[in-house]
Amino acid sequence: MLISVYVPLLITVVIAVFAPRATSLLAPRPAAWSLASAALVASLGWLGSLGLLAFAGLVQIPEVAQEGQWSVAAVRASDPVYLTVAGVAALALLASVAGLAVAATRQLCHLRWARRECQQLPGETELAVLDMASPEAFALPGKPGRIVVSRGMLRCLGDREREALLAHERAHLRGRHHLFQTLWRLSAAVNPLLRPLSAAGGFVLERWADEEAAVRVGDRAVVARAVGRAALATSANRSRPALAATGGAVPQRVRALLAPPPPRRALPFVAGAALLVVCCGSLADAATDSEQMIETAQHAACVTARAAATAAAPAIPPHGPCCGHEHWDGPVRHH
Repeated sequence: MLISVYVPLLITVVIAVFAPRATSLLAPRPAAWSLASAALVASLGWLGSLGLLAFAGLVQIPEVAQEGQWSVAAVRASDPVYLTVAGVAALALLASVAGLAVAATRQLCHLRWARRECQQLPGETELAVLDMASPEAFALPGKPGRIVVSRGMLRCLGDREREALLAHERAHLRGRHHLFQTLWRLSAAVNPLLRPLSAAGGFVLERWADEEAAVRVGDRAVVARAVGRAALATSANRSRPALAATGGAVPQRVRALLAPPPPRRALPFVAGAALLVVCCGSLADAATDSEQMIETAQHAACVTARAAATAAAPAIPPHGPCCGHEHWDGPVRHH
């Protein structure tokens, strides 16, 4: 466990640094799924590694060892994790869990607010047109979701650009992009190192909706004009919703729409999948080593108790919770 327990922590740093850059090499849809998978596995690996390190320190406490009936000396010999490291890991684990709870509560409140807004919007169709002069256009997730557009925005766009705008917002709803955003925000709350994934993910979702709109309209230049004009019209609005055609880095989005569709590349996806497999494998290996560590420590306590009982009263069979263990699989493996 000496090395394998730290591998997920290292992979989390690698993912935080390189995953946002690798998304530019993939088409938007697989890039979004890759970022979501990376965030999920990295978060679980982070929590798992911190939990195992904290557990390695917990089992070294004499009162805990006495209750669990294992040898503290054997634990320290087979798994020498310093109590300082275990204490820091325990504090980080508590902070991550607390951050996750707060972020989950905020996301739940946000989703409830979005559903209430959907119910209060005028009309019963998917599209809700607001009689507002200020340009607005965004998607509200709900059951069902709604597309909200103001008359001010509609006046800024031509007929085909309006079609592109609505196709963009409809892609957000159809792809359930708010769930991707929720996952990335929860991951960033668990581990602040994963915040770049959330920022990169927001841009990827907008690019995903752009590409869906381009396929729907059949003209990438029309979608590029719609995105550009909508962004210019709402440039004075500082409180735009996240799932909006004006979100993300607009110049990069327009440049990508004016270029040919992104090619399919497998190498970044394969490299990311390999990292995730290594992360899961290392975490499973560390958990197995922890289990074997406890078994070794319990066997050592059993042998010590048996020797002490034999020395005190050789004619009386030793009694103890571990004395029925007549076989032992050996010491913990170290990697």
